[in-house]
Amino acid sequence: MPKIYKTALLLMAFFAAFTLNASAQTTKYKCLIQMTNYMGDGAYIVISLIDPKGNYDKTLYVLGSDKKWYKTLKEWHTFYAKKPSNISAITGASVTGGDRSVNVIELETSKINAGYKLRFESAVEDKNYNVKDLEIPLTTEALTAKNDGSGYIRFVRFSAN
Repeated sequence: MPKIYKTALLLMAFFAAFTLNASAQTTKYKCLIQMTNYMGDGAYIVISLIDPKGNYDKTLYVLGSDKKWYKTLKEWHTFYAKKPSNISAITGASVTGGDRSVNVIELETSKINAGYKLRFESAVEDKNYNVKDLEIPLTTEALTAKNDGSGYIRFVRFSAN
């Protein structure tokens, strides 16, 4: 095999390995969720990664551990029922009115500034369901800003973990 072909193969293998490694890199962020002062039970909140076409890509975090209430998060539950995944490692307690919650979420670095969004869905027993309580473009700017919710979430703020 001529030397030039060997060199080309080595370069292709290097770039393939680099690309594969780059796509798997993740960054952890602390996600602070401040709730409004609503009256009632704890809110169930799901943080999802939404692809550039508006479809669910991945469940990033679930606040609320009792699976019987997952169906109240209707849009996400439809996605989850079609494509169930093990979410036990990314599940925490529900949060009540006026409380705040800080959780660590992990984002694939390649999806930041690539047209993806973070969607925060919320529901409270016997109250309204908010399919887009908050939707944030997944950009470096949005990850450093305070983002206001429109339902049970007052605001969300991220910081490096």
